Amino acid sequence: MRIAVYCSASTSIDQKYLDLAFDVGVAIASSGADLVWGGGQVSMMGAAARGARERGAKTFGVIPEKLLTIEFADPEATEMFTVSNMRTRKAKIEEISDAFIMLPGGIGTLEEFFEIWVGRKLGYHAKPVVVCDPFGTYEMLQSSLDYLSQEELIGATSNDLVAWCRDIPSAIRACTP
Repeated sequence: MRIAVYCSASTSIDQKYLDLAFDVGVAIASSGADLVWGGGQVSMMGAAARGARERGAKTFGVIPEKLLTIEFADPEATEMFTVSNMRTRKAKIEEISDAFIMLPGGIGTLEEFFEIWVGRKLGYHAKPVVVCDPFGTYEMLQSSLDYLSQEELIGATSNDLVAWCRDIPSAIRACTP
């Protein structure tokens, strides 16, 4: 089992987010799964990979050539896939992962989340899509999505395809189909 984590690569975030990412990496490894991530060694991405490796998990990074010197490809990765662009990155992450967890992040994280969620909705995959949000970072996003559903702009069954979790153990459990 391989679990992909989408999260921030920002280097100016609160330590609680770095700790969360590390703990998610540890939890993935403790569950017997391996980690798939954006391949960077900075910020939350690096923390998740370090946490997973600390508990013996394999780590599979996928990084676009253009970001090799921005996100700094993690030399400790079990395997690093260097790809041509972001679209290829997202496709490779989807291909090699069995489940997806979104942690707090910016527009890149949100883009990855929405694309993988739409892919599930349209039947391109049936893999679990999970949001792990112990700090309530995405509460307003979740409320907005609920409102769009109430307005029938998002189909009623779409929101059921995402597990919104407030803690790491429930997020890891939600990764099992």
